[in-house]
Amino acid sequence: MPSWQSQCLDKGATIMNRLLITGAAGGLGKVLRERLAPFATTLRLSDLTGLGSAAPNEELFPCDLGDAAAVHEMLGGVDAVVHLGGISVEAAFAPILNANITGVFNLYEAARKRGVKRIVFASSNHVIGFYKQTEKLDAEAPMRPDSLYGISKGFGEILSRFYFDRYGIETVCVRIGSSFSEPADRRMMSTFLSYDDLTELMRCALQTPNVGHTIVYGASDNRDAWWDNSKAAHLGFHPKDSSEPFRAKVEAQPPASPDDPMMVYQGGRFVTHGPFDQ
Repeated sequence: MPSWQSQCLDKGATIMNRLLITGAAGGLGKVLRERLAPFATTLRLSDLTGLGSAAPNEELFPCDLGDAAAVHEMLGGVDAVVHLGGISVEAAFAPILNANITGVFNLYEAARKRGVKRIVFASSNHVIGFYKQTEKLDAEAPMRPDSLYGISKGFGEILSRFYFDRYGIETVCVRIGSSFSEPADRRMMSTFLSYDDLTELMRCALQTPNVGHTIVYGASDNRDAWWDNSKAAHLGFHPKDSSEPFRAKVEAQPPASPDDPMMVYQGGRFVTHGPFDQ
């Protein structure tokens, strides 16, 4: 049994009836498609394309997040949502508007109408990407998005706050750092989130009672940390991994200039992307 699965089962995860994962064909969607299976009798998986074939406990639901009627149908019979769907890189405004802004509005409206009371929203470190790497931030630091993508994630966080205050839909906004099998560069030594720690963070976000509206930074226990999760301590998230085993490999790369955005800003080179001709 993989370590992440035994960890989930050892902690007595509640088995819900149906868990929806949007963006299930994306990089992290593929990872969590397997790893969140123990938490639900049925996984409903959504994306535009690339979902492949359904396993026995899976339902496939291709959906454009910009289509309100389709999103409403997608949330039928759902107990909770892990919302990874949308554009995950910087891009022109029009596609970001459809997938990340109209899409997240459609999701929360459907949740309101369908009675879904828990959403895990995949936000991003790019919500605060214009802060310097020398600054340490907690959940109350004002947003300083580094991109249109970061702005769209900030919109999702604000929208989810409204839907909790007005309608009682609880959300854990996970400001994901860099979740890969290993860090690719010096910046990721601080933002790295291992797949095991990602899985544990999702478990905490789905299983912790009374989360209200919580913002948590998604990072492993890295040596040079930029983020303070003390205001999300009620989640009980305690990362076990670290970027340290990869330090020698990363530091063997050619050094970057001290004024390279990758070495200055928490959002790295996202601060330089665009503008885009519409």
